[in-house]
Amino acid sequence: MAKVETIVFLSLVLDLFAFTIPLPLFPRLIEWYTVREASDPTGFLSRTLYFVSSIRGLFYKPSIHSRKWDIVLLGGLMGSVFSTLQYLVSPRIGSLSDKYGRKRVLLITMIGNIVSAVLWIVSTNFATYMLSRVVGGLSEGNVQLAIAILSDVTTPAERSKALAHVGIAFAICFCIGPPIGAYFASRPLPASINTFGLDLNVYVVPAAITLVLLVAETLFLILALPETRGRRVVPPSEKAANGATPSKAARKASVEQRIKTLKTLRRLHFLFLGIFSGIEFTLTFLTFDLFDWNNKQNGSLIGSIGIISALLQGGYVRRMTSKIGEGVMARRGVSSCAGGLFLLALLPHFISTQPTLALRLLQAAAVCMAFTSATVVNSLTAFASLQCDESNVDPITGKPKEHSQLAKGKALGQFRSSGQLGRAIGPLLACVSYWTFGPSFTYAISAVAMTALSIRMRRIAATKSS
Repeated sequence: MAKVETIVFLSLVLDLFAFTIPLPLFPRLIEWYTVREASDPTGFLSRTLYFVSSIRGLFYKPSIHSRKWDIVLLGGLMGSVFSTLQYLVSPRIGSLSDKYGRKRVLLITMIGNIVSAVLWIVSTNFATYMLSRVVGGLSEGNVQLAIAILSDVTTPAERSKALAHVGIAFAICFCIGPPIGAYFASRPLPASINTFGLDLNVYVVPAAITLVLLVAETLFLILALPETRGRRVVPPSEKAANGATPSKAARKASVEQRIKTLKTLRRLHFLFLGIFSGIEFTLTFLTFDLFDWNNKQNGSLIGSIGIISALLQGGYVRRMTSKIGEGVMARRGVSSCAGGLFLLALLPHFISTQPTLALRLLQAAAVCMAFTSATVVNSLTAFASLQCDESNVDPITGKPKEHSQLAKGKALGQFRSSGQLGRAIGPLLACVSYWTFGPSFTYAISAVAMTALSIRMRRIAATKSS
């Protein structure tokens, strides 16, 4: 079990490292395409920017910053397209892994990710680059399949500790991926490439690094990852029961209750990420508008959030979740987020009169966000995995189970899908609110929504998850 956990963690680091490298490049990348395709007013990019500016015009009047905001909003739409595709494809990927095996489906998705990276390298026009994003959105399955694999090889009591590896990998890669992507984006193309006169994307170096990481991850998975579908780790308490099994009525009630709990968790996941992803997306706007921060200062802020989140997941979350339960841990994270949002709502009122206090409010809010990042999604995911069947075969009849809604791959795919829908919608709504009503209103209304979500989670927090 420990060996599989290590393999999954290392593959996640490679995968998320590749995923985070292009994150800081979107605005400049779009600017490059706008200059390159300026002579083609009927091209795909020109039509897309016209559509974006039309949407922007519905909410606020044009200004000297309108073109810049159009590019930023287009970057948000690109992220929304990726998340929407993930929303559509995640349940299918999960179901296929239940049928054909985790490793086989994971390797197929890796081929799609590699194709996406190759398309980025050769994308000298915006249409080809968007095709690479579409292929990537349809192919990315590493995270959800990693969760399914870890669920296959752990007992319910060990599940939260094992799934903390996913959050730690995210935190580590969000600390190192974007800075490395930004660094290599500023490096000129190698002279050997220019000599051949190849027409490549201006960010071919970070794109090539992404491709190398994905190929390395694929080879590592082929050689090291065993198939885990159908594997079931029997908890000691079940071994001690000497084969005793619950009655048919008790098992039916348990199935119905677990299906109901999964539906509740999917709704909570959607609502939480719908709010939280909007805040993540607009946070750098806030620091740029109010503090006039540059890319390095914003990178330091995001990196510090990632470091605190990783430390919390490696220490506090792994130790405490088994004691207080996944529901309680998730609710604490949501409450922390609500507190951080209230601090961000207050911040603009002090920026001109007490800038030091405003900075302290931002730092305190960042700590709250780090705690939220370390707790909520991992805890809800672990809670969802505990509702799934530990095996696809009924221990009494020896036949495949009828309740396919509880198959791990499908159930966890649907759970991830709900969160991706929230990620697709949240940033767009947050941007519209930020540019229309301002940061104080945006963060205040988000804080109220997060507080309401925390209250709604009382029942889940009181439910025994394992």
